[in-house]
Amino acid sequence: MHNGNWDDLKFVLAVTETGSVSAAARSLGVNHATVLRRIAAFEEAHGSEIFERTQQGYRLRPDRADVIEAAREAASALGRVSHLLRAGRPGEGDVLRLTSTDTLCATVLAAGIGEISRVMAPDRVSLVSSNAHLDMGRLQADLAVRPSPSCPPDMTGEAVIEMGFDTFAMDAEETRWLGLSGPLVRAGPASWMADRVEAGQIVACADSFLALREMVRQGQGIAVLPDILARGVPGLQRVDRGFPEMRVPIWVLCHKDLAGSPRMQRFMAVVAEVLRAGAEG
Repeated sequence: MHNGNWDDLKFVLAVTETGSVSAAARSLGVNHATVLRRIAAFEEAHGSEIFERTQQGYRLRPDRADVIEAAREAASALGRVSHLLRAGRPGEGDVLRLTSTDTLCATVLAAGIGEISRVMAPDRVSLVSSNAHLDMGRLQADLAVRPSPSCPPDMTGEAVIEMGFDTFAMDAEETRWLGLSGPLVRAGPASWMADRVEAGQIVACADSFLALREMVRQGQGIAVLPDILARGVPGLQRVDRGFPEMRVPIWVLCHKDLAGSPRMQRFMAVVAEVLRAGAEG
C-alpha cells in the first residue's frame, strides 16, 4: 500500500471510531473538508466505497466491517513499529505522551511535571488528560497512569499508589445526588451508586470527577469523589452515606513491546516517583 493510502487510512478509522465526520475532524485536529477529501482519496485508490452516505452522515457499509478490522490491526502494528524505533533511540527531543485521568492530571501529575520534564530532557513531555483508555499500541500515548484493579493484558508496569474514594458535600444534610456518566460508569463508585442510590435522587451527572467536584462545591448535591480531589477544598466535607472503604491501585503502564527500552524505564521510574511524592503530600 502506498504511503499516502496509509495516511488516508487514519481518517477512515477516525470516522469509524467516532461515528461522524465532524467528530473525526475534531479528534484529528483538522477541518471537515479534509476528512471528506482523505476518505474519498482512500476509496478512489482502492476502487471501493467504505461508507454509505446518508442524511444522517457517513455510515460504515455492513460488508466492509472485516476491512475495518484488518485496518485496525494494521494501524496497531504500524504504531508498535513507530514506538519501538523511537524507544530505541537516545533522547532527541521527541514528544513523549503521558496520559492519565483528569483527576490525576490536575493534581499529582500537574504538580510533578517539572521534575518529569527535567529527567526526560531533551525529550518533551505532553500530558494527555482523558478518562477514556487510549490505544497505546497505535501511538496515542507512550505511558499511561491509570486507576485499575489489575494490569491490562497488553501492558506492563506496576501499581505505585492507591486512590481512595468517599462521599462529599457542602452540607451534611444534603439529600440530592450527583451521578457518574461516560467512562466513569466503569468505576467502582458507579457500581455502588447503582445499588444504593435511587435514580430519582440523582439530579445531574458528569463524566469527570473534576466536574463533579465543582458541582459539589457549588452546593448542587452529594458526589463520590477521589480523596485527592477533595483535599484542601474549603467547605467540602465528608458525609456518611454508607459508602464502603474503597481504594483503587494506580498503575504506571507502558505497552509490553516497549518495556525493555532504557528511555521508557527512566520515564516510568520518574512518573512513579512523582506519584509516590504526591500521595505523601
